[in-house]
Amino acid sequence: MSAPAASDGPRVLITGGTGNTGRAVAARLEAAGARVRLASRAAPAPREGLDHARFDWADPATHEGALRGVERAYLVAPSVVEDPSALMLPFIDRALAGGVRRLVLLSASVVPEGGPGLGLVHRALRERAPEWAVLQPSWFMQNFVVPHNFRLAGILGPGEITTATGGGRVAFVDADDIAEVAARALLDSAPHNAAHVITGPEALSYDDVAAILSEVAGRAIRHVRADEAAARAHLVQAGVPAPYAALLVRLDLAIRDGAEDRVTDTVQRVTGRAPRAFRDFARAHAHVFHALHEPTHARRDGAVA
Repeated sequence: MSAPAASDGPRVLITGGTGNTGRAVAARLEAAGARVRLASRAAPAPREGLDHARFDWADPATHEGALRGVERAYLVAPSVVEDPSALMLPFIDRALAGGVRRLVLLSASVVPEGGPGLGLVHRALRERAPEWAVLQPSWFMQNFVVPHNFRLAGILGPGEITTATGGGRVAFVDADDIAEVAARALLDSAPHNAAHVITGPEALSYDDVAAILSEVAGRAIRHVRADEAAARAHLVQAGVPAPYAALLVRLDLAIRDGAEDRVTDTVQRVTGRAPRAFRDFARAHAHVFHALHEPTHARRDGAVA
């Protein structure tokens, strides 16, 4: 990835600018000399040189300001929305009409082009954007360490990861590896004009994940193999809206049936370096698992977990 001077780098809009990949993509683009505009509903921490636009997929009044002067954009779908295409496609129309040439979409490995939701957005980019890329990562490693995530809550409480995946395997991927591919897709001189399926270096079952986390945490963490109804009830009890819980369980069943049992060379091929292994990720976050297991009264910050 070349590093243009800050004065002549492209202006790139990052939707979901405070999210898992958005922050990491923005940092890489700024280091390469791009002019970055973070777009999000909540303002990030202020800092010198920050260009932030308030942005809400569901509020078209926020779209014009976010797009003003932008040449390229990184698109992250609105969260917990069953069909994001209804919100994203009109925004893409507006972006293209306003002169945005390159669009990079964060989709998912289980979403085919033309399928419901993000699959329709994928197809729109391929058919209509002058320059485009669609990132189709496997499941994020960060789901096991991000606060308030239902996976982490299970590890925090009973020491369990409950899924309907059975023995199905997933090549979990680090969000930083996704961000590196995204940065290349946004800044490389030649557009990728391709869909990139992005995985980690090995496919693991949730039994494997539980064993690795047990090793790192120094305590027993087990994978509970639930049936479809039990897995859905578990998610709803954890606070996941029922329609979204049903969607997540359908994805679990796809994993059970082998949909995610694959490893690609995308990270190595696009970035020139190997993707991070799950065990290395877990070891780097060992403090999270240790801190979470401390009794509430022992927490140094006095917070109630």
